[in-house]
Amino acid sequence: AIATPRHVWIVGGMSLFWNCIGATDYTMTQTRNSAWLQGVTPAQLAYLESFPAWAVSAWALGVWGALAGSILLLLRSRLAVTAFAVSLLGLVANLAWRFALSGIDETQVFGGNPYPLAGVIFLIAAALLIYAQRQKAAGVLR
Repeated sequence: AIATPRHVWIVGGMSLFWNCIGATDYTMTQTRNSAWLQGVTPAQLAYLESFPAWAVSAWALGVWGALAGSILLLLRSRLAVTAFAVSLLGLVANLAWRFALSGIDETQVFGGNPYPLAGVIFLIAAALLIYAQRQKAAGVLR
């Protein structure tokens, strides 16, 4: 059996923390937690409520797939690859709604440029998938 490389614990732990943030945001937004949404304008809330079920489902796949991937990575399970792939697909579908299909300019709704953060989230999701694939190929994930 291959010993768990230290970088797996580091990447797994950091990704678990990062993906808990996404899962918290999803949960608090979907449950309309008043403390979480404090400061959200009626126009911003209307935008969030305009998401079709498939885009909300894609968001769910993105965050819960990523969280599962992080846990599975820490457990050294090869299923981390599948979970991170599902997460990336969910993210891409959600971003397609937000930036191409909704017809709504988020810069007008939120007053800031959403593209840099979306890009960072995409890059992290893709990097986690690639990392898990490489660890599986190296025999670290069983």
